[in-house]
Amino acid sequence: MSFPGSGLAKGLAVTLRTMTKRSVTAQYPDVQPDLPPRTRGVIGLFEENCTVCMLCARECPDWCIYIDSHKETVPPAAPGGRERSRNVLDRFAIDFALCMYCGICIEVCPFDALFWSPEFEYAETDIHELTHERDKLREWMWTVPEPPALDPAAEEPKELAAARKAADKIAAQQQAEAEAAQAQAQEQAQASEQESADQDRPDTPGEGT
Repeated sequence: MSFPGSGLAKGLAVTLRTMTKRSVTAQYPDVQPDLPPRTRGVIGLFEENCTVCMLCARECPDWCIYIDSHKETVPPAAPGGRERSRNVLDRFAIDFALCMYCGICIEVCPFDALFWSPEFEYAETDIHELTHERDKLREWMWTVPEPPALDPAAEEPKELAAARKAADKIAAQQQAEAEAAQAQAQEQAQASEQESADQDRPDTPGEGT
């Protein structure tokens, strides 16, 4: 059972407790905020990894990624080989006026070409200037924080374990071949020394009669 005015008394008690606490307001922009490493600010583009697969543009819920490309013919790497065609990126732009920062484009990129940057100071007076081209997206790559260290207690990825197993097998095979070649070289050297010793040994009397 509540008494009349108890709600008001509780509210005033909260107000009094808050008034006695020290203010923690940061005077931005004089004091820059300490952002967590996984802050979703803007999206940085690592252009060298982009293969123009268009997955990010197709999966974007807001259709705010614009990509243009063309095909080029690559000469064969070896004489007698076949020519290949590859996609060349002409334009990669993101309209941050439409972006809802869901991160789907970063998740679906199979070649690690898109990354979250904690940079957030990109306000514009004109909404059309919120469409940033690949040059600006590339500049934001330098603000992407380093990935966190791996958990030492975590299991090793299967791909890494398979690659290490294959590398160890090749290394063991090469070591065995090197040891066999070294042993063969030693046998040849010993045989050559023995042959030289036999040729230098003087004939004993009675031989050849």
